[in-house]
Amino acid sequence: MRKLVVLLTLVVAVLALSAVIKVGVVLPMTGGISAFGQMTWEGIQLAHSLKPSAAGNEIKLILLDNRSEKTEAANAVARAIDKEHVVAIIGQVASSHSLAGGAVAEEKHVPMLSPTSTNPLVTQGKKYVSRACFIDPFQGGAAAVFAYKKLGARKAVVFTDIEQDYSVGLSRFFMKAFTKLGGKVDVVYYKTGDQDFSAQVSLVMAKNPDVIFITGYYPEAALIARQARQMGYKGYIMGGDGLEAPELVEIGGKAVEGVYLTTHFNARGAATPMSKKFVKMYKEKYGKDPSALAALGFDAYLILVDAMERVLKGNPDLVNDLQGFRDALAVEIRHTKNFEGASGYITINEIGDAVKSVVVDVVKNGIFDFAGIVNPDEIPH
Repeated sequence: MRKLVVLLTLVVAVLALSAVIKVGVVLPMTGGISAFGQMTWEGIQLAHSLKPSAAGNEIKLILLDNRSEKTEAANAVARAIDKEHVVAIIGQVASSHSLAGGAVAEEKHVPMLSPTSTNPLVTQGKKYVSRACFIDPFQGGAAAVFAYKKLGARKAVVFTDIEQDYSVGLSRFFMKAFTKLGGKVDVVYYKTGDQDFSAQVSLVMAKNPDVIFITGYYPEAALIARQARQMGYKGYIMGGDGLEAPELVEIGGKAVEGVYLTTHFNARGAATPMSKKFVKMYKEKYGKDPSALAALGFDAYLILVDAMERVLKGNPDLVNDLQGFRDALAVEIRHTKNFEGASGYITINEIGDAVKSVVVDVVKNGIFDFAGIVNPDEIPH
């Protein structure tokens, strides 16, 4: 009996020492780009099932929907911090949402790790906002290299969504790199939610480019591809990672066959042992191949947990000091070096940006097939 009392006393003591670490997850679960949020959430949940605790402390995920809106992106971050008292936030998907939410996280000194936001401004001048993905100067440069060197394109027309920070930035970086390589570029503009692109496609047909590069998101990109093919465009169509969602194929149909896009991951081009483990786990749970967004959600969670464990290894009592834990975690995230993730080996530099290669996919028989990789040393500077 005495042994049982001692054992129960030890169990109670251990439980008293451990804590619940709350992590906010802010994603577009409804609205215009809800497919992105749902895919990212699948990856985060899978990673949580793999590592549900940090240094013996349970991790509780608190999901908040930003409804694919900038204002709600900021509001959701504020709720996660002020009402839920989270240690950190994983989010958001779209760069414009991360800019809005990141401003709140920075002001309140709470680390925010975006799985997928690629606009350079997301982390610029911030100490608490970092990302698990490459940035648009590199993505735009990689797309330009692939178009110029692999596809042989010399003339390009860029479709830019003037309402999306992501699109405006990616267009600029693609055009800069493509011009440096020796190509010629024109640009046309549209807005999120547009349905009729006949005026822009008419301008494209007059220019007769080798490639159309679409820098917005999948709903409009699918319609642009359909209308361009209907009006007789025969050249290449490319896009950035904003095109990668099953809905691109559902909306675009045969018109998006052969579309190339820069992205972060492809199950058929798994780069690390963790990539293979992730693909196996994902298929077993969801019965399909994982998307790049699922891989990045998976990586963002594991990077955050890895940083937590490094912080708590040096000072386990910080788990009970909310702001102290937040401050130390923000610093430690940026000490991530050669982390083995599903999307490759990831280093997060001193300004919060991930350094890694770009994958290029092509839509083939209705799926996103692996087409190649562009490495950092290939990008013109």
